[in-house]
Parts: sequence; structure tokens; C-alpha cells
Amino acid sequence: MATTISSLITPPALHRRCQSLASASTPASLSFRAVAAPRASRWAVALRVAASSAVLEAPEEVAARKLYVGNIPRTVTNDELRDMFAEHGTVERAEVMYDKYTNRSRRFGFVTMSTAEEANAAVESLNGTEVGGRTIKVNVTESFLPNIDRSAPEPEPVFVDSQYKVYVGNLAKTVTTEVLKNFFSEKGHILSATVSRIPGTSKSKGYGFVTFSSEEEVEAAVATFNNAQLEGQPIRVNRA
Repeated sequence: MATTISSLITPPALHRRCQSLASASTPASLSFRAVAAPRASRWAVALRVAASSAVLEAPEEVAARKLYVGNIPRTVTNDELRDMFAEHGTVERAEVMYDKYTNRSRRFGFVTMSTAEEANAAVESLNGTEVGGRTIKVNVTESFLPNIDRSAPEPEPVFVDSQYKVYVGNLAKTVTTEVLKNFFSEKGHILSATVSRIPGTSKSKGYGFVTFSSEEEVEAAVATFNNAQLEGQPIRVNRA
């Protein structure tokens, strides 16, 4: 049997030479391992392919189970955020966003559940509930957009970040950064605005951010624009 298997993977001349060397100086156990190695190699390749396939997931499935969590207390940590959502399923990732200049929590984060059903259950149970004296907002961050336009997007204006920021969700596909900026500018001064887009495309992810220079302006924006109509649909505006 060893001869049959090895001859399938070794050129005849080299096979005869390997046979003579093995019979002269190689213990039987080593000969067995040499024959068995190709099978082990094939198993390793199969496992790598299986692992790679598990990682590759349809975009709509990833989008449907990733949640935005807004207006959380600044004291909430990644572990506490994870524990909050663990009651509703398996949490793959929980991350509180921090300001890169002050290292303070930006009062929002993202949670990825293991299934879309768990994500929906978390939204139903946690959106509008109170945590540390604050009413939190929980929304699915992205909607999968079929027929993605792969054309090169227009360059985006530079976004000016700030600790005084709002998350704007449920944006229509037609809302651009310029449209969002003009809409909020009608009611007062803003620092900057941006609509998040699918990387490498001009397609909106359905949410964006607007920054201000003070906490009072943030409060005014939430009070004025939450549930306001933009491009034909009501938007959600929460502290970010």
C-alpha cells in the first residue's frame, strides 16, 4: 500500500531512489510518517479553507447584526457594554468610542451580535431604556444596499471632529455630506458634517455625524432635528 500511495505523488525515478534510501537507512516508523505526510497536509489545507470560508460573510448579514449604541454614560466600559447586550445573545464585539485628544468616552459605541435575530432582540429590549440616568439609543447601524455602485466616489470634505457631536441615523440614500451640512446649518452654526459611505463606493451607509462647538448646541440639535424630515424620511438624532 505504501508503494501505491507514494507512487501517486512521486515521479517514478525519484520514487525508486526514495525506496532504496528508505530501505537502507530509514526506520519503519519514519517511512510511515513520510507516506502519511501528504494526507496531513491535505487536512491542513482543508482546515484553512474551512476557516477562510467561515470568515467570509455576506455583507447584508454583517450589517444586520451590528448596532450603534448612543447616549451612554461616559463611565461605561467595553466590558460593561458587552455585559449589557450579552443578555440578548452572543456578543462578538463591543467597543466604546473615545476621543483621541481627551481620551474621554464619546458617549457612544458599537456592538456586533452573532446573528441578526439577536441584534433585533437587543434593539427591541434596550432602545429607549435608562442606563446610569441616561436614555440610550440602540439602532442597527447599516442597511445592506444591493446593486452597489462601485464607481469612484467624489472626494469628501475634511471632517472636523469634536467632543460635541451627534449621530444622525435613518438617512435616505440621497443624503450626501453637503445635504446633511446644509440641513443642520439652517438652524445654527456647526463645525462639520459627514455621511458615512461604503468603502470604495459613493453609497451611503445610512448614517452620519455632525459636530458642534458646545454642549448647548448639541442639546439644541437633538431637540430640533430628532424625527425631523430629511429627503422624505424622519431622521434619528442622538448624542454621539
